[in-house]
Parts: sequence; C-alpha cells; structure tokens
Amino acid sequence: MAYTTSEARQEVLDAVAEAANELGLAGACLTEAYEQLDEQSGDRLEEEIFRPVQLASGRAKRAHAGFAARHGLAVGAFEDRPAGLPSQGAAGFIERAAEAASAADRILAELQDSMLPVEAGDEQLRAGLKAIREPLDGIPGKSRALLSGVGR
Repeated sequence: MAYTTSEARQEVLDAVAEAANELGLAGACLTEAYEQLDEQSGDRLEEEIFRPVQLASGRAKRAHAGFAARHGLAVGAFEDRPAGLPSQGAAGFIERAAEAASAADRILAELQDSMLPVEAGDEQLRAGLKAIREPLDGIPGKSRALLSGVGR
C-alpha cells in the first residue's frame, strides 16, 4: 500500500497532538498537586516541574498549529483530560504528571526517530520537536526528588 505525503503529514500532526494532550494532562495533575502542597513545596513544584511542562505544552500546540497551517491541514482539538480525584493526594498527582510528561517525550522521540518529520515534515517542525522536548529533560528525576521531600 502506498503511503502518501498527506497521510504522513496527518500522522505527524496526530502524534504532536497526542503529545500535547499528554502535556495537558501533566499540567492538570500538577495544578491539583500544587493545591495540596505547603507553600515551599508548591513553589518548588512550580519552578522545577510545572513551568517546564507548561513551556513544552505551549511549544507543542504552536508546533501543531504551525505545521497544520504550513501544509493546509485542519488543526485538531486538544482534549482536556481530568487529573483525577483529590483523594490520590499530591504525590499521586505528581507521579501521574511525571508519567504523562514522559509519555509525551516518548511520543515525540518516536516521531523523531521515525524520519517522518524529515520525509513529510519540514525544518520548522523538526526544530519545534526538539524545542518541545528540551524542557521535559529531567522531569521524572525532579518529580522523584520533590516526592522524597513531600510530607516531611
């Protein structure tokens, strides 16, 4: 079966949207965690984890919209996924956020490794994918470090 450029571009667009949705979930979870933390832990969460996730999320949405516009594709809607019940506690929200951020990073890494951004994408998209992933570097470790001090 032949694989058309338009199909490949749609696949790229869908992958970026999926990563953006994961980052949106991470942001929602971190917002819920922040509400349950003391001021010092909350400030640390915001600085070390929330801001990088928000930066990556904004970059993902811009890369998605820019790529769609450059290639005449419809911009997909991003889904709001619920963070979960407050009873999971700050630690549960932080763990879920780290998992979602890691999932977004994996999606983008697989996309980059697939060569689709080279074959059906463009230079701006390739730069955008790299820029999305940069702030995500170290999120799991920072999350574990924060969790080790929560409630102590």
